[in-house]
Amino acid sequence: MMGLATGAIFLLLSLCGIAAAGRDIVGDVLRLPSEASRFFHNDDNSDDDSTGTRWVILLAGSNGYWNYRHQADVCHAYQLLRKGGLKEENIIVFMYDDIAYNSENPRPGVIINSPQGEDVYKGVPKDYTGEDVTVGNFFAAILGNKTALTGGSGKVVDSGPNDHIFIYYTDHGGPGVLGMPTNPYLYAGDLIDVLKKKHASGTYKSLVFYLEACESGSIFEGLLPQGLNIYATTASNAEESSWGTYCPGENPSPPPEYETCLGDLYSVAWMEDSDIHNLQTETLHQQYELVKRRTSNDNSPYGSHVMQYGDVGLSKNNIFLYMGTNPANDNFTFMDENLLRPRSKAVNQRDADLVHFWDKYRKAPEGSSRKFEAQKQFFEAMSHRMHIDHSIKLIGKLLFGIEKASEVLNAIRPAGQPLVDDWDCLKTLVRTFETHCGSVSQYGMKHMRSLANLCNAGVGTEQMAEASAQACVSFPSGPWSTLHKGFSA
Repeated sequence: MMGLATGAIFLLLSLCGIAAAGRDIVGDVLRLPSEASRFFHNDDNSDDDSTGTRWVILLAGSNGYWNYRHQADVCHAYQLLRKGGLKEENIIVFMYDDIAYNSENPRPGVIINSPQGEDVYKGVPKDYTGEDVTVGNFFAAILGNKTALTGGSGKVVDSGPNDHIFIYYTDHGGPGVLGMPTNPYLYAGDLIDVLKKKHASGTYKSLVFYLEACESGSIFEGLLPQGLNIYATTASNAEESSWGTYCPGENPSPPPEYETCLGDLYSVAWMEDSDIHNLQTETLHQQYELVKRRTSNDNSPYGSHVMQYGDVGLSKNNIFLYMGTNPANDNFTFMDENLLRPRSKAVNQRDADLVHFWDKYRKAPEGSSRKFEAQKQFFEAMSHRMHIDHSIKLIGKLLFGIEKASEVLNAIRPAGQPLVDDWDCLKTLVRTFETHCGSVSQYGMKHMRSLANLCNAGVGTEQMAEASAQACVSFPSGPWSTLHKGFSA
């Protein structure tokens, strides 16, 4: 008996040693690795919570070949989750689906997410594509509300109280707003309301949200309360851009026949980490720290600050709970260091379209229609940018005077405060601006903070309409015009 007791004590001490060596402390909570947990549980899962169903929504919020990377990100995420054991019926995919067979794609029917990457498009379900990629359908899918859908496969998150939900959204963004390939865009206030409704319905145990977009921190900053069992991480804070990667001219660059970025820095970081690790032993917090270091790029000009919001204590959970794990990685242990390929530089998300047009122009034969088309696309994009920038500045001067305009337009609220107090006011001012000055588009979303500041300063619809009409006697009629795209609010 004494030998048996000694052996048991030795075993427990050994397990404690394992925990101490590979511990992950979040909020002063010490967790045993899942191998040790499984010693005390006779099931195959690392946590009793994992008896629930895993549900996933993947959304690429853009279209156009120059935005190749967003759909590549989503397709990669789908393949990762399927290898992790998730069922197709529990993964809902939103993407415009205009990339794989785009005339610009050098490999028809194939999408890659890294220079030497495999095809990630094959087998991806077409749940919501084209004009069915809408804010309304996204919200209906989250809430499990089939009657609110318009088009698409009809798949929604039909979750129960013990289930776990993972949402990954990748696109352009701006302060308080996320892009969609259709209009209107998604506004942070509406998203938070939907997440609160989902929590109130009691139909999940925990929810994790990974968000790739410029100023993505502003979607949750001062808005996502604790106590909803929601943990969110974002590619950037509330004030900065996120970054494309594997872009022309970058090292490593895409294959020479590609004239576009293949991925996004934050997105590639979390997926390439998940590709090689045993997700039964890696926690959300460990991945957050690794992704944060890779995305910040040692504080170089090419990087952003990955953030976390909501119930941060959930990050002690193993990633397995949300994404499953690839059995081929069972023998891989998490190394608390960045083993992934470093970036020498990256491309600002908002400039990725210009990179595509310029690379296309540079490679096209002299005098060819392709060279002329690329030149036209570049000039249209630049004309739109200059128009939007000039219009916002002029409206500020008309409303507040030359000296005070810049101070009001560029004001940043203290950390922890939401972008705007009245989201309906922001939408109204955006629509008023677009009525007179044309669509803000994916580039113009950068000015959402300025428009929010007008609301915070008490500017009303009539004042905005008068100033916009004076500032914009006309606006460019290119592909970014409201004449083609409609209104973003």
